Amino acid sequence: MEPDVLVVGEALVDVVHAADGSTTERAGGSAANVAVALARLGRPVRFATAYAEDRYGAMLADHLDRAGVGLAADPHVLGRTSSAVATLGADGAASYEFDLDWRLGEVPSSPVPAAVHVCSLGAVVEPGASTVRSLVDALRARATITYDVNARPSITGTGPEVVATVEALVSLADVVKVSDEDLETLWPHLTVDEAALHLVARGPRAVVVTRGGEGASWVEAGRRVDVGSQPVVVSDTIGAGDTFAAALVDGLWTHGLLGGRLPVLADDVVTDLLTHATGAAAVTVSRPGADPPYRAEL
Repeated sequence: MEPDVLVVGEALVDVVHAADGSTTERAGGSAANVAVALARLGRPVRFATAYAEDRYGAMLADHLDRAGVGLAADPHVLGRTSSAVATLGADGAASYEFDLDWRLGEVPSSPVPAAVHVCSLGAVVEPGASTVRSLVDALRARATITYDVNARPSITGTGPEVVATVEALVSLADVVKVSDEDLETLWPHLTVDEAALHLVARGPRAVVVTRGGEGASWVEAGRRVDVGSQPVVVSDTIGAGDTFAAALVDGLWTHGLLGGRLPVLADDVVTDLLTHATGAAAVTVSRPGADPPYRAEL
């Protein structure tokens, strides 16, 4: 069987209130967006998630199936499917309010994936977060681990328990993706660069910092590689960070780097990874909702 990527985390429905007063329901959730983005890029992907047998759950099931995302386990472990109200500002930036229930059923440990990606609320909201950490710990000996912090303080808060949970997963990851806003939110006593190095010291090969319109940085102890953003007319920012994370995993796959711990990468490889990820994210922000690109669009 061909190796695949196991994505673990929440799936939910975004109820999007646009600046013009219209409302749209879209299947989403950070982890679901990553799984769909990877599938659209042509990568085999399994998704460990949870939703209910209700109208929103049916929306999610159809969305994942149309993208070609396989399910790693039975998702029907919730009494209701989670949702998020996303309110768009005039600049397309989204703010969120969540109605979230999160847990995981049993996820088979076989076959071992080439990579495991965890992210956002699924990594920190209990009782599911403990299951996520146990799964990562069990698979990391043979799978590359990527983690997108994607902080959501409106539901998790920003206290020491949340920070400790994030840092515990950082210590298990090979690559950590985090935005400058995430760093400012969770480590307000540090500058963005200091916070990135603080996470590097926890053990990952690199911390990738996304900086919105300013591009992205690959940060290691003693090295930083920067790329600029690609110019685009912004529709909204929903799913942009998730697309970036998926494209980063896709790029690691292209370079033959998945399947265990990462070596030190040459500067040109790092530049290629970041350029690919920022390009994919630019496509997503150019159109409404979490609508990541197909490979042909890149």
